[in-house]
Amino acid sequence: MNHLISFASIGSDLAGTAKDTAQRFGLDLPHFLAQVVSFLIVTGLLYRFAYKPILAVLEERRQRIAESLANAEKIRAELAKTEVARQEVLNRANAQANQFIEEARAAAARVREQETQRAIAMAEQIIAKAREAAAADHARMLGELKREVGRLVVQTTATVTGKILTPEDQKRLAEETSRQLAA
Repeated sequence: MNHLISFASIGSDLAGTAKDTAQRFGLDLPHFLAQVVSFLIVTGLLYRFAYKPILAVLEERRQRIAESLANAEKIRAELAKTEVARQEVLNRANAQANQFIEEARAAAARVREQETQRAIAMAEQIIAKAREAAAADHARMLGELKREVGRLVVQTTATVTGKILTPEDQKRLAEETSRQLAA
């Protein structure tokens, strides 16, 4: 109960201090209302012409970043597909090479020793050619992949930065991407 009385006395003291301050400095209600209206107008103008455009720019930037992340995910998916395709080509080349070896061994068993040596040499040549063909196909696919990734990086960079890249910028980005993929 004593607390309520002390709070009441504090409240009346504050009210008295506020009344005394208003009397001492004078409260001019028309000027005070004019200042409140001016403050509300300035606040409204700032909200309309400053805060809204800034928030719109931030939202647009957030969307561009989200699009860039989605593009990067697409690039990763395409890279994974290309890797699977490359592995399939290598597996087929190895299967063909193994098939050629088996055929060469069967033919070697049916002919004399000299023909056997010649068939083994031919099989080794075929294996070497198949491996060369697989390596050339791998190099070609890797080159295509690097060009495509470079193109996608340039396209993504142009989208993210919002400007058109010069041919020199595109070439530089493509070379940097190729170096990073090669590493």
